[in-house]
Amino acid sequence: MNQSKLDTVISSVICTAKEELIPRYNKVCRQHKKDGSIVTEADLLMQEKISQRLIQLFPNSVVLGEEMSVEQQASALASGQMVWCLDPLDGTSNFAFGIPYFAVSLALIENGRASFGLVYDPIRDECFTATKAKACLNNKAISLEATGLELHQSTAIIDFKRLTSELSVALVSGSPFASQRNFGASALDWCWLAMGRGHVYLHGSQNIWDYAAGQFIFERCGGLSQTLSGEAVFKNALEKRSAIAAVDTALFEQWRGWTQPYIVGLKYRF
Repeated sequence: MNQSKLDTVISSVICTAKEELIPRYNKVCRQHKKDGSIVTEADLLMQEKISQRLIQLFPNSVVLGEEMSVEQQASALASGQMVWCLDPLDGTSNFAFGIPYFAVSLALIENGRASFGLVYDPIRDECFTATKAKACLNNKAISLEATGLELHQSTAIIDFKRLTSELSVALVSGSPFASQRNFGASALDWCWLAMGRGHVYLHGSQNIWDYAAGQFIFERCGGLSQTLSGEAVFKNALEKRSAIAAVDTALFEQWRGWTQPYIVGLKYRF
């Protein structure tokens, strides 16, 4: 992929977020979708404008957006073309309620694999990007180093809502970490891990637009991740995926080892 065109994509996403998201932050009407999640006019406008720009720049590509129908999303993945996987507003509930933790997430999928990731946080003006070669924050290269921490010293980012009750209870009663957070925007969670703002991670069920860009950025920084069933997190499909991750090998082994007894036999499919 030509770097100058990627730079144009990055600039377009940043400009659109500043124009469409910031003026509407905590000021929009919200509706509930069939699955109970919130959607706002900002989600729809962001998807429309970014999608149009991507097709202008790359006429032979297709867009898979969160706010599309399942049929449209499946058609995009099956097209055989380059796929732009877009979450126009990750953390919609935070955005609607005035919580300053949300982002735009965009991944490029080529030949069934992610090859570029972008997550932009307009509140902090932080733009995380990654190609196969490197990961960056605001054009400055970033990478993870061994923390030297034990699991009991770590800060965990965990979405309890999407875990089984057995695993959730074990985590609460066992408290294998020093502290726990749940911020409410998966794409940005991955990027905060990539910056060492958390050390271990657990999520029971993410859509491809939730994780494709952020998880790619995290792995390009040197982080480790798997599904709870031990597979690669990324899959070129609409099925939801779980994720267990850590910022270095030692922590990943401890974290995976601690959770494994509570996963075996629970028949996690993701």
